[in-house]
Amino acid sequence: MSAPNSTSELPGGRPVPLSASDPSQPYGSNDKAGLWGWSGGQPTAELRRGLRLLLALGLGCGLDTTEIIPLRGPDVRVLKDGSCVLAVRGNRSRLIVCSRPYERTLAEASRHAETGYLFRPASFARGPNTVTDLVYRAAPDPRVPRLVMGRCRATWLAERMNVPISLPVLLAAAGLDSLHALSRLLPYLKGASAEQAHTTLREMP
Repeated sequence: MSAPNSTSELPGGRPVPLSASDPSQPYGSNDKAGLWGWSGGQPTAELRRGLRLLLALGLGCGLDTTEIIPLRGPDVRVLKDGSCVLAVRGNRSRLIVCSRPYERTLAEASRHAETGYLFRPASFARGPNTVTDLVYRAAPDPRVPRLVMGRCRATWLAERMNVPISLPVLLAAAGLDSLHALSRLLPYLKGASAEQAHTTLREMP
């Protein structure tokens, strides 16, 4: 999907504000904490619930905008141990295990949606602006970076590339069929000291 130009509009004729940030740059830990606090300080319950769900789906599940829009309440399954498994629809259909910090938000959203849409269940018009419109209506905070779902997904990917995780598992969870899409994240991955690299490479079977 190409980036919106200056004439792109939301319902009602309002222009879509453009982001100057790199959509591939992951959020840092302070950014994530700031976004969570910002979402919880919004003036309406709809904004608070919707923005926190976007963070749960982006930072906790690695979804992009097009995957969020068609989700429904029953697509979330809460297991006995409290973990949440999300069934993603569409061309990249798959199961995602939500990361622990966002489990409660995802479970609560599923109960609230019942059999309806998971994100913005009261909105029956599902289109490209379903996500953008809610983010645009949120009260901004100059201390917090703008919420961009592409950056949320990049954060999710980079965090998992930084831990010992099997590449086939990561590709399956991300809905990818090659490593090409991950190459843009290499500049944002953590490095290792010479001693750490020596030990890791030596101890490999």
